[in-house]
Amino acid sequence: MASSRRKDNSPKAARRCRLIRSLKVTYKTFCGRMPASTLWNKGDAVIMFSGMSPFTLFHVLLSLVGILSGLIVLFGLLTAKRLDGWTAVFLLTTVLTSVTGFLFPFHKLLPSHVLGIISLVLLAVGIYARYSKKLVGGWSRAFAATSVLALYLNVFVFIVQLFQKVPSLHSLAPTQSEPPFKITQLVFLVVFLALTILAAKKFRYDQLRAA
Repeated sequence: MASSRRKDNSPKAARRCRLIRSLKVTYKTFCGRMPASTLWNKGDAVIMFSGMSPFTLFHVLLSLVGILSGLIVLFGLLTAKRLDGWTAVFLLTTVLTSVTGFLFPFHKLLPSHVLGIISLVLLAVGIYARYSKKLVGGWSRAFAATSVLALYLNVFVFIVQLFQKVPSLHSLAPTQSEPPFKITQLVFLVVFLALTILAAKKFRYDQLRAA
């Protein structure tokens, strides 16, 4: 006589099911099988920015400008172009993003503060290499590496905020310990590490062009 299996309703089984669903969503996302509208819709942008205080909005806008200008600077690093104007915008807004992050009320040192300190150290080296050492010799590589790493930290925090504030992304990783969040951050980490190495090789003082 065949015996029927009882359904496993234990917490361990529930976690296993959630993990499987998360992996399926992550696979569909990165393989392009899930429409973009599933992860992001017009209302998400409104929700993300709604309820922000003027200072918080200012901080977020600084971060966005820093990321966008940083991507342009990254293109310059990979093509050996100075892009002086965009570089100044990137450095200024990224410094201000880190500085303003310390102006929010807090009672203990948070991971975001640690990232802010690391970012400011990287930016200090980059600014010194760019404007004091004029990118001569190995300082061009130092500027390229520190700039890309500072940009990465800005992007890292932005991804964290997206998964916290955007409902469709938050549902994929409510605690940011789920596979979709971890895999996303891992992909960006690997990409930016590769870009850091490549930029340091391409951005050489003797090959720089004004733009």
